[in-house]
Amino acid sequence: MTDTSSRRRFLQGTALAAASAAGSDGAAADQARPPTSAAPRKTLRVAFQTAESGFDPARFGDFYSATINAHIFEPLYTYDPIAQTVRIVPLTAAGPAEHANEFRTWTVRVSPGTFFTDHPAFQGQRRELTASDYVYSIKRIVDPVVNSGSNVIPELAILGLDGLRQRALKSGQPFDCDRPIEGLRALDRYTLQFRLEAPRPRLMQTLAYAGHGALAREVVQAHPGTEIVGHPVGTGPFRLVQWRRGSLIVLERNPHYRERFFDAQPQDDDAEGHRIVRQLRGRRLPMVGRVEVLVITEEQPRWLAFLNGQLDVLEVPGSFAQQAMPGGQVAPYLARRGVQGRRSLAPVVRLMWFNMAHPLVGGYTPEKVALRRAIGLGMNGRRDNVAVFGGQAPPTHTVFAP
Repeated sequence: MTDTSSRRRFLQGTALAAASAAGSDGAAADQARPPTSAAPRKTLRVAFQTAESGFDPARFGDFYSATINAHIFEPLYTYDPIAQTVRIVPLTAAGPAEHANEFRTWTVRVSPGTFFTDHPAFQGQRRELTASDYVYSIKRIVDPVVNSGSNVIPELAILGLDGLRQRALKSGQPFDCDRPIEGLRALDRYTLQFRLEAPRPRLMQTLAYAGHGALAREVVQAHPGTEIVGHPVGTGPFRLVQWRRGSLIVLERNPHYRERFFDAQPQDDDAEGHRIVRQLRGRRLPMVGRVEVLVITEEQPRWLAFLNGQLDVLEVPGSFAQQAMPGGQVAPYLARRGVQGRRSLAPVVRLMWFNMAHPLVGGYTPEKVALRRAIGLGMNGRRDNVAVFGGQAPPTHTVFAP
């Protein structure tokens, strides 16, 4: 028995929001208290409710690891931060991908002048991002030793990619990233070509996934095995400067990040989106110099850390939703402190199971089937919405979010 709803969750970023007001320089401001030496104004402090796994985009695709990886490694494309419906924009690509042969052949040009952050493996030289880096990084995803959980093979359907993996599995030999395959080639220093087994009209969406960011082979070779998970080196706006696994992650601005400026295209009727664009358009990215991430798994300590001014942004724990945003509005005691709230729809599917071996509700005789159907029809979704989700879960009737 399924009950599908789009639940309104609290907090800035991924779901509903109770976040401190933004400062005039675009950085997240402290909650009605002056900045301290330990927390400068341009330091953004956030919390994860579950520990990260590591910072190798090929190995780890969990939400929290991917959140960090997305700011260190860069895929070819990304998403407009405000546009609805979503709009894909170039990130390290020089423009939109060009397709041919009924979406089976795609060509992407990598933007010149994009550089990796410094690393000793580069021997003191600035290391430019090239098309070959994406060829290497995508091939590496299917290396059996990496043991990636990515489903890049069916998603991309690159000719020869699965064969490359199967060859390594059957031979027992080290994976050969240099072995050419028909479907993935660097035509020159900046031109990347994909040839696919089947049409992929949405290839750019797949290429916008954070897990498809580029790594430099020299860095991977300098940190063999799983050692690479603690030494992420990408072309993104931040670099990892401190990591206590499952406790603390500290990012700092990449000092050599290319000139990239905030821009977005909100819908005509999106007043809030236009306000954000007016405030931030033209600001150089990133807008903060440091990000401190605390891993706080328990709801109450995470909520208290926000109330005490130790966090700037928080996804409100479910058990504190009514204290934070009763009726969908920021509570007055928080509003007086300058806290702002934001809500967004998050699709949720609830599954309720019957024990088919139970003497009362189990079994497949007509009367047992009828009983289970009656129980399902008797579920009071409106009451559950009020009791469980504080009346903030608009019910839906399909598995697709609005």
